[in-house]
Amino acid sequence: MANVVAIVGRPNVGKSTLFNRLTETRQAIVDSVSGVTRDRHYGKAEWQGREFSLIDTGGYIKGSDDIFEGEIRKQVKIAIDESAVILFVVDTNDGITEFDKEVANIIRKSNKPVIILANKADNHEKAAYSADFYQFGLGEVFPISAISGSGTGEFLEKLVSLLPSDEALEEITIPRIAIVGRPNVGKSSLINSLLGVERNIVTNIAGTTRDTINTRYTKFGHDFWLIDTAGMRRKAKVHEDLEFYSVMRTINAIENSDVCLLMIDAEQGMEAQDLSILSLIEKNRKGLAIIVNKWDLVEKSTNTAKEYEEKIRERIAPFRDIPILFVSVHDKQRILKTVELAMQVYENKVRHIPTRQLNDYMLPIIENQPPQAVKGKYVKVKYISQLKGEALFMFYCNLPQYVTEAYKRFLENKLREAYDFSGVPIVVSMRKKN
Repeated sequence: MANVVAIVGRPNVGKSTLFNRLTETRQAIVDSVSGVTRDRHYGKAEWQGREFSLIDTGGYIKGSDDIFEGEIRKQVKIAIDESAVILFVVDTNDGITEFDKEVANIIRKSNKPVIILANKADNHEKAAYSADFYQFGLGEVFPISAISGSGTGEFLEKLVSLLPSDEALEEITIPRIAIVGRPNVGKSSLINSLLGVERNIVTNIAGTTRDTINTRYTKFGHDFWLIDTAGMRRKAKVHEDLEFYSVMRTINAIENSDVCLLMIDAEQGMEAQDLSILSLIEKNRKGLAIIVNKWDLVEKSTNTAKEYEEKIRERIAPFRDIPILFVSVHDKQRILKTVELAMQVYENKVRHIPTRQLNDYMLPIIENQPPQAVKGKYVKVKYISQLKGEALFMFYCNLPQYVTEAYKRFLENKLREAYDFSGVPIVVSMRKKN
């Protein structure tokens, strides 16, 4: 299981404010109106070198007060199932409420680690009130203020100590290929075609696959895990507990994969939800190929595929160096090409350029086209290295703060010109040369 941490609790206790503070963003809408978070919120956070993913579950509680209890029960159960650690947020101003008791009862029955965060403890007096929450019997209570940030360091130290070790996450050494995309684009059908068995239930009802299924694929000289995920629906349609379950499963699958095959429907094209999944894959620095399914249903002329590919590339900019494959799972067209493409992207992802070769190639380019001088100061790159197993390149220089994003893109393009990193996000990091 990935290092997924779910923030749960009743409405209006400060879950979204905490999410924003930990991810250092303003992604969630923060308002004093109860239940204002109507969207799924996912972000990355890091503490003491340990990275983890945060889910703000607030948007999954909907409806009037009389059904809140049932909605909270569903939401918390799913969060417990799918997360490594639960952050249970309560409000020191309100004390213990019936809703809090409901959440605590569900958490108590699980074996998942939980941290109680007594929010809005803005002064010593309010922090003292947080002791009330020890009544839950769920362990240590941390008084915090999500708005000011006080108390967050203490609980984050506890949180990272509860996360699964990196060794536990690396149980399997063979590649992991996840098939992701919106519902009803043909993900399960593709897996069935590859495996030659009707292992998954396949219907034309969107959202039939509710689970993530891992299958070992050992054919035609390949050996890898195939991960079939539930489709991610458009945000407006994420309204039932099973959809929340699907979204968390998909996030887990992406995080635990090496390469993602993003399937889209040829008749519908690259939609906003596809772009958000693509962004999620890129944010996690996973290998990526786009599989355009149902190509048999598209009327074709001489340049149809070329024009269609150009439209996709316009939509996915600036992520341009991504392979695109047109298939028909129904007609068994180019099915095995998906495997070959996934393995090629995996090879690109683990490609390592020897340090000397990298410096011999890049340093003359930088000398000929150096970064622009800032305030009369010149950036001098001394040395370049690549992190083992990742397309992360560290450029050691005297003034890293003066290197622009445009110049980093220039360096990335030069790396792509010389080496095949198709389908792999390249990270150019400027580091201070001591």
